[in-house]
Amino acid sequence: MSSTPRQAPSSPPSPRPVHEPEKTRAAVGRYRVLAWVTGVMLLVLCVEIVLKYVVQVGPDVLAWIGWIPQAHGFVYIVYLVTVLDLWSKMRWGFGRLTVMVLGGVVPVMSFVVERRVHADAQARLGAAPGQLPLTS
Repeated sequence: MSSTPRQAPSSPPSPRPVHEPEKTRAAVGRYRVLAWVTGVMLLVLCVEIVLKYVVQVGPDVLAWIGWIPQAHGFVYIVYLVTVLDLWSKMRWGFGRLTVMVLGGVVPVMSFVVERRVHADAQARLGAAPGQLPLTS
């Protein structure tokens, strides 16, 4: 019987350090706001689609709700900018980027993803002395 030493399970790799924590905190705040705005706009877009294609409202109502797809598209582009900004500052992997990007096109997903991203960012950044934590 050979006696080979058993290696202890390795601990998970420590996350890469965050440079410029103040700017990263600001990026988290911008991301949180845009995640909520995008999520709400996506829900409004879903209502618009139901009204347009399922309920088949008249042209007078369509004139009032016709702006919603363009507004969501604009908000989504701004959301993508905040996602890329936060993702690059936090040095997360491509899987996290994909989930954050999909948060703006899958109904309700932006709210769930925002909560997890915020928790991860808060844990990584911690509350610096003299600053309020990222929680609301």
